[in-house]
Amino acid sequence: MSTDRPRVSARIAAISESATLAVDAKAKALKAAGRPVIGFGAGEPDFPTPGYIVEAAVEACREPRFHKYTPAGGLPELRSAVAEKTARDSGYAVEASQVLITNGGKQAVYQSFAALLDPGDEVLVPTPYWTTYPESIKLAGGVPVTVVADETTGYRVTVEQLEAARTERTKVLLFVSPSNPTGAVYTREQVEEIGRWAAGHGLWVLTDEIYEHLVYGDAEFHSMPAVVPELADRTVIVNGVAKTYAMTGWRVGWMIGPQDVIKAAANLQSHATSNVANVSQAAALAAVTGDLSAVAEMRAAFDRRRQTIVRMLNEIPGVVCPEPEGAFYAYPSVKALLGTEIHGRRPQTSVELASLILEEAEVAVVPGEAFGTPGYFRLSYALGDDDLVEGVSRITKLLS
Repeated sequence: MSTDRPRVSARIAAISESATLAVDAKAKALKAAGRPVIGFGAGEPDFPTPGYIVEAAVEACREPRFHKYTPAGGLPELRSAVAEKTARDSGYAVEASQVLITNGGKQAVYQSFAALLDPGDEVLVPTPYWTTYPESIKLAGGVPVTVVADETTGYRVTVEQLEAARTERTKVLLFVSPSNPTGAVYTREQVEEIGRWAAGHGLWVLTDEIYEHLVYGDAEFHSMPAVVPELADRTVIVNGVAKTYAMTGWRVGWMIGPQDVIKAAANLQSHATSNVANVSQAAALAAVTGDLSAVAEMRAAFDRRRQTIVRMLNEIPGVVCPEPEGAFYAYPSVKALLGTEIHGRRPQTSVELASLILEEAEVAVVPGEAFGTPGYFRLSYALGDDDLVEGVSRITKLLS
């Protein structure tokens, strides 16, 4: 029997590790070893899950019905609550049967692409992108087609750019506002224009709304199927409780879409994972049926930190950082620093510069290569105010 065949399938071997989780893990390992590392890598709020949500989970643990399997598509009461929450928060009316509860937003993203794509189908991916998107597209058999926007446009793509990238193989447009990693928020007019363009060409839209409640200043969140109703039958929304309620570890997300697509994704989930953990679903039910006071407190803190980090980054010679309008990330350009002498070295890429900063300043940032645009950094400002100031001050001292 031949033993020279690869041990791991080509499909899985081609998947890249999550760069953001890798940076966070390295920072935590150095910290555990006694190094005073400050990490800007992880995309999760630094707040605990609100107490009333935790209490709902504690009560759920005592309910024997939650000790058993429940419907793979989600608890009926949670599916109904998500439908009601969607109408409340974005003005988009859907039925409970159009909702599928998933193990976090990542499963929702993958299952959406898996349900929509056949081999060779193309997906337009506004770039910088979140690291998981292209991997999910490829794993589902699709082809990610990047459409790059830079700091000069606030990282927003235009209809003209999208049209230039569209081919006869294009099936889906990925649309994310507010954006991870850039914090870009599209105006209502921009959402309408892009949505009508997609509808006019018969494209599907996958819109990730996980940061819907984290917008600042005059920026406003707009759900594409709400402002472009003709797209509703060709739109899949992915969302979850992770960012709004500081519940990243609870792993509850959802898909919302046409019933045939949701049924197909539910069939996939029935074989992949069955139901999401019932205790987590009970906690999510408390979250989505409660008020938004918890996120209001977090948003105020994020807004303060946002203004601080943008001001400090823009004071570093060679760094250009547009003001993010949503999420909790800054995405500065560091292109002007590449090739310059820093601490006796000349980093040629943002990967090399990020490594230098970690080694010499003990600060962890994620290089832009992870998001499809070399020459940039992503810094999460979902960390304490003092750590934020100290971390950026260390970077400033190293680079100035």
